[in-house]
Amino acid sequence: MAPVTSPVTGRRSALTWLAPLLAIALVVGLWWLATRDTSDAGTDGTQPGARVTATAGPSGTAYPSTGNTPDSGLDTIPESRLPREARATLGLIRAGGPYPYDQDDETFQNREGILPQQKRGYYREYTVETPGSDDRGARRIVRGRAGDTYWTDDHYDSFRQIQEGQ
Repeated sequence: MAPVTSPVTGRRSALTWLAPLLAIALVVGLWWLATRDTSDAGTDGTQPGARVTATAGPSGTAYPSTGNTPDSGLDTIPESRLPREARATLGLIRAGGPYPYDQDDETFQNREGILPQQKRGYYREYTVETPGSDDRGARRIVRGRAGDTYWTDDHYDSFRQIQEGQ
């Protein structure tokens, strides 16, 4: 005689593998929502990874290279006091690239909350070469759509607003 399986036992065994599967799907879904960047999905007129033309920002708006830009309230640093490599990176930004790293000219999300709060996609980040480093290093320039430009040499732990042209 064959063993009899009750419908309740069958449901319990289905739940034992279905519950962990649903939990994993939920975690993956929440991670995806938290880390996705919706700013490059055409809201500013560009495709992800698109390069901009000389002195134009990702939305086609010209980036001011000198003059009045929004005051962040952060400490400042004159452009002339930046390391040579940072001044070279500023030149690449003003020229619209090309940039040495694939991650350059991508959205900076300001997760640290140090820069002034803006809509997603407002800031773009650029690598500043670090002599002797075998990777991208910790130095970056972050630029806002209004031309506000920031320097970090400690991988986003602190920023100073760059006074361009000074």
